[in-house]
Amino acid sequence: MTQSRLPAVLVALVLLTSCAARRPDASEHDPWEGLNRKMFVFNDKLDVYALEPAATGWSKVAPLRVRTSISNFFSNLRFPIVTANDLLQGKVLAAGNDIGRFAVNTTVGVLGFFDPAAGWGLEQRDEDFGQTLGVWGVPSGPYLVVPLLGPSTVRDAAGQAVDVALAVTPWFVDTWILAAARMFDAVDERSLYLQEVRDAKASALDYYSFVRNAYLQRRNAQLKDSAVNVDNEEELYHPEIAP
Repeated sequence: MTQSRLPAVLVALVLLTSCAARRPDASEHDPWEGLNRKMFVFNDKLDVYALEPAATGWSKVAPLRVRTSISNFFSNLRFPIVTANDLLQGKVLAAGNDIGRFAVNTTVGVLGFFDPAAGWGLEQRDEDFGQTLGVWGVPSGPYLVVPLLGPSTVRDAAGQAVDVALAVTPWFVDTWILAAARMFDAVDERSLYLQEVRDAKASALDYYSFVRNAYLQRRNAQLKDSAVNVDNEEELYHPEIAP
C-alpha cells in the first residue's frame, strides 16, 4: 500500500492480511513507542471525530456499488507508481500486467470506475517505493506513526516522497483539487471498513500493538510478494489513491 491513507483506513487494510496476528519481535522495531503512542492517539481521535462520522454518513447515501466504483477509480490512478516500482524491482512481466490492466480499465472500465481487467486475468498489484527499497536491501528501520497517515517505518516514510514524484496527477491537477480528491477518497475508503475497524477496537487488548504488529507483518509479506491474493480480498480490500 501506499502510505497516504488516514489511520483508520490503514487499520482496516492490515486487518485483511493479518487479522489477530502477533509478531513476537515487534517491540524490537519500535524504539520510539512512547512518541508513537501519542501520535497514534492523535490519529485515532481524528478518525473518531472526523473521518468515521463522514464515512458513516457517506455510506448511508451512497450504495456499496457506487463507493466501490469510486475506490476503483482512485486505484487506477496509482498506475504510474505501481508500474515504476515493478520496473525498479526488476519485475518486467508484472509491469506489463500493470500497463495492460490500466489500458483495459481506463477504456472498457470507463476511466477505471469498473474493473474488467480482473476478469481478464490482469491481476491488481500493490507496489510502492518503500517495497522497492526493501527489495534493494535497505532495512526498514524503526516503526513510525506518521501524523494523519498512520502506521509506517522510516524506510516506508522515506519512500513516500519518491512515490509522490512518480505520481502523475500532481503535475496537471491543481493542489486544492488534489487535496479535496484525496480527502474524498479517504472518506470513501473508510466507509468500506466501518465494521472491521469497530470489531478490531472491540477485540484487541492493546489496539496500538495490534495495528503495529499487523502493519509490520503485512509489509513483510508484501516485500516477499506473499500477501493475500487480491481475488481473495475483493469484497473488502481496495487500493489507495496515488500520493
